[in-house]
Amino acid sequence: MCLQMLEDRYYMRGEERSWRFSATVILMIVLGVVFAFQQVNVVYIRNENFHKLFSLNTEGLRQGWLWQLITFQFLHGGLFHLLFNLVIIWFCGRAIESRLGTANFLKVYFASGILGGILQGLLAMAFPEYFGKSVVGASAGAFGLIAAFALLEPEATFLFMFVFPIKAKHLLIIETAVAAFLTAVPSIQGVAHAAHLGGIVAGYSFMKWGLYDYTGSFRWHPFRNRARRRELVKAATLKPAFWKTSKGQPVEEVEPEEFISREVDPILDKISAQGIQSLTPREKQILEAARAKMDKR
Repeated sequence: MCLQMLEDRYYMRGEERSWRFSATVILMIVLGVVFAFQQVNVVYIRNENFHKLFSLNTEGLRQGWLWQLITFQFLHGGLFHLLFNLVIIWFCGRAIESRLGTANFLKVYFASGILGGILQGLLAMAFPEYFGKSVVGASAGAFGLIAAFALLEPEATFLFMFVFPIKAKHLLIIETAVAAFLTAVPSIQGVAHAAHLGGIVAGYSFMKWGLYDYTGSFRWHPFRNRARRRELVKAATLKPAFWKTSKGQPVEEVEPEEFISREVDPILDKISAQGIQSLTPREKQILEAARAKMDKR
């Protein structure tokens, strides 16, 4: 009965959770709206200064238009460019936001975009013949999400080019190698590979050396069917029976209904509000114990 009670709670469900209002989806909507405005501007408004003001370009950076490090991430050069980035944000962003919380998802996304923009901008000023064109697109932030996701779930399977299955950790290696090589040997014009590389470095650095411990297991696979219940995050902790609850009673001896309402519910509410990075070691132990109970069905 207690396991069914867990599944009935809204925060224990998978796709039924309020993803429609997540920051990932809102970000995708904003990118789509801005792209639509770009097309309206091209056809009807025809403000020639719009692209100059909000894309990332050396002229603007030399004049101190630092807002371009943010605004260029919302513009796109075409529909395929937009769709490519939306696909990455959709598959990686939802998992990262669920695992890290909304605030950290936005941090890793925009930090990747900004660092990618800085690297691209510096190279553009140093080597204008190779990197001097104006840059638009969410690709730097999207590539940062790929790096973060690959550290969260390295064994998850993607369909590379929508055809070839590839693990997230291998995709990260390939994308890093391609971006690094084409940044060092910029033979392909029109693609900001330096921004991609900067985004990857930022996403990786946030996960590897940031304040978040990403080493727990996160069971999210974008191309696999899954049960309609939310998996409790597995934490690398001591066995649950080795620690006591606040009343001194071992976790395994607590009545299931009491254990859920007294120990688990407040932690799940905390995850929903602040993200899993806010949990203490003891709270992670409690989640491990609850997950073990669910696995015994």
